[in-house]
Amino acid sequence: MSKKYPVVAVTGSSGAGTTTVKHAFHDIFRRLKVNPVIIEGDSFHRYNRAEMREAIAQAAAEGKTISHFGPEGNDFESLERLFRSYGETGHGQMRYYVHDDEEAELRGSAPGTFTPWQDMPTGTDLLFYEGLHGGAKTEDVDVANYVDLLVGVVPVVNLEWIQKIHRDNSQRGYSAEAIVDTILRRMPDYINHITPQFSRAHINFQRVPLVDTSNPFIARDIPTPDESMVVIRFRDHKIEHFPTLLQMIPGSFMSRSNTLVIPGTKMGFAMEVILGPRIEQMLDEKKEAL
Repeated sequence: MSKKYPVVAVTGSSGAGTTTVKHAFHDIFRRLKVNPVIIEGDSFHRYNRAEMREAIAQAAAEGKTISHFGPEGNDFESLERLFRSYGETGHGQMRYYVHDDEEAELRGSAPGTFTPWQDMPTGTDLLFYEGLHGGAKTEDVDVANYVDLLVGVVPVVNLEWIQKIHRDNSQRGYSAEAIVDTILRRMPDYINHITPQFSRAHINFQRVPLVDTSNPFIARDIPTPDESMVVIRFRDHKIEHFPTLLQMIPGSFMSRSNTLVIPGTKMGFAMEVILGPRIEQMLDEKKEAL
């Protein structure tokens, strides 16, 4: 944990909606004039796209599985090293994973490959990570130990699958059958390496649909925000001033002493009023420490 060089991580599985939280943080950074270094979780995959296909095929031939959810498919050691290095010095090594032709033109590397490792920019206010493993922990690696604010994005699993199926089909052109195969292959790593992170998160945002999602594999559309509620769980509820949040967020209520429930349409606003003050406090403590 670091006051001079704080690390903020948003973690959630593929299709969970971490991008929504990322946009909320960008709004907070812009309003507070924060200069973050942004780290993409995909840049810590262990293999490029072609290598991952080979690794999956080899694992299948041996009766095993490998996925981007688990340690075999990711470089947890380098991610831990980056968080530790940044927290201690404000410096570290970073790279990008190139997803498509548009990013290839921007990054100068082919789709499905990584850019070379490089020194991150100097003079940044904090490190902001968005990806699958901001709170990862194994017997050998403890990424979560170096995160000052860990935010989990955790829709109920059927909603998560609906969002993934629609995204991978519309944006990446994958067939429904291929997406389901991926979900099944990832399930052991999902249980062992994704879900435990949310017990380590400081705050979890969980979207719960109010419509029938009992069969996510035939759902024609994604439940809209006004068809959802958001359950927000705070690890340390003693530092929250819930009466203020209840007044500020219309339609909100407490379901437990550490749990706030809000209408789905208020999720972005709730993130700003909950997370904004935490970033401000980090910046104040950073100034004092420096």
